[in-house]
Amino acid sequence: MSNLIEKFDLTGRADLPALALRSDSENQITYGALGARAADLAGVLVQRGLCAGDRVVVKVEKSVVNLALYIACLQRGVIYVPLNTGYRAQEVEYFLRDTGARLVVCDPDDVAVISPVTDDISAEVLTLDRNGAGSLPDAISEPCFEIYPTADDEVASILYTSGTTGKPKGAMLTHGNLISNASALADLWQVRDRDVMLHMLPIFHAHGLFVGCNVMLMAGAQMLFESRFDLDGANALLPHATVMMGIPTFYTRMLSDDRLDRSLVAGMRLFTCGSAPLLAETHIAWTERTGCAILERYGMTETGMITSNPYDGERRPGSVGPALPGVAVRITRSGSDEVLQQGEIGMVEVKGPNVFKGYWRLPEKTAAEFHPDGWFITGDLGSLSEDGYLQIVGRGKDLVISGGYNVYPKEVETEIDALDGVVESAVIGLSHADFGEAVTAVVVAEPGSAIDEQGVQAALRDRLAAFKLPKKVIFLDALPRNTMGKVQKAQLRSEYSGLYTA
Repeated sequence: MSNLIEKFDLTGRADLPALALRSDSENQITYGALGARAADLAGVLVQRGLCAGDRVVVKVEKSVVNLALYIACLQRGVIYVPLNTGYRAQEVEYFLRDTGARLVVCDPDDVAVISPVTDDISAEVLTLDRNGAGSLPDAISEPCFEIYPTADDEVASILYTSGTTGKPKGAMLTHGNLISNASALADLWQVRDRDVMLHMLPIFHAHGLFVGCNVMLMAGAQMLFESRFDLDGANALLPHATVMMGIPTFYTRMLSDDRLDRSLVAGMRLFTCGSAPLLAETHIAWTERTGCAILERYGMTETGMITSNPYDGERRPGSVGPALPGVAVRITRSGSDEVLQQGEIGMVEVKGPNVFKGYWRLPEKTAAEFHPDGWFITGDLGSLSEDGYLQIVGRGKDLVISGGYNVYPKEVETEIDALDGVVESAVIGLSHADFGEAVTAVVVAEPGSAIDEQGVQAALRDRLAAFKLPKKVIFLDALPRNTMGKVQKAQLRSEYSGLYTA
């Protein structure tokens, strides 16, 4: 039995600083104070009758109270289900019904659109705004300090990831998954209680929550807990930090600013990058400007981190490094379990204690993603060097990763195809210096239709989260297809590869 919250040791580190905030009147919050807030919220869960295994769906802005709610859920064995704050009403409805949520925590402005669904599924709604106020903290009365004795294979959180039918799948991450991954990363990256992380990532995402928060809390380190990334804030806080975890967008935007130089990052010992591919030229430019080599790593929602360039050792541009300790990676021929030789390109597969339990209520889909011997098929294409460094060269699936967020084209295509004047569409990801990949729509319109790029984008704005919206819409007379009638997205990606760099 091992509950992740025990690894944070909130009581034993009571006097250590855990969080510092520019916008919070308390400014600095200790581990003890964070634990007390979590115990208060755990008391709310108990009072509401939530038991281990019940689901709490959370769609609120980043705040200390939100982080404390995550810890409270861990403490009570309740499953924490964070949602991207950009999701629209119909997207949220799917998640609420799919999880069978017992409790929904949302922004006060979302209550009106969420209530019809929560009434239908008999879920309670509590509110929490970006400042940490709302009916959730107002409900606090009796704290609960009791830690539920979870087994390693009990689910701690469900994170939704894109599905081949356009419907997201809930990846079940266990306490054991999260403990093993955070422990491995803390050791590998040599995170200590003297470290201070500049945390500008969202916490509804695995990167910000499971990599950022879990690793720092497990090590007893401190976080400069900012609501979001902004250039001025990053420049102001970097001199006070030792670690920053970011996505490619952070680094390209900082490189575009003349204030970035070696003196600004003199106290930094580690910059990491993930959630989307980092261009080799960005890696090189950052090293030349700052004298610090970005440490790129690779993972996915279902597995947490899989590989990482070393802390001590060569950080290769264009590579995501060797497998983490205790994790195994192999390259197989697509559609089989035949293991390929070093240097050959094939399907990346992974096995280890970091690999998720399965997809929520989708046993057949879970079984399809694993080999009988337990290897998980990532859907990414890559190769291994002689010394074990992994290079990702593409995806066997059409997933687009834009600004660190997963976008499955089918979901966007379904909405575009439903528009008046559209015959069909294909959505692809194209290389973009700021976002890693830009969501791009290729549309075939009906003859004589007046639909245009602005019309497509405007129609989708109220239907899809902003990160899923096409940056550009290309109109063609017909989509390229092979002899079997399948749309050739690879051909589209090749033809328009320079769209955002020209």
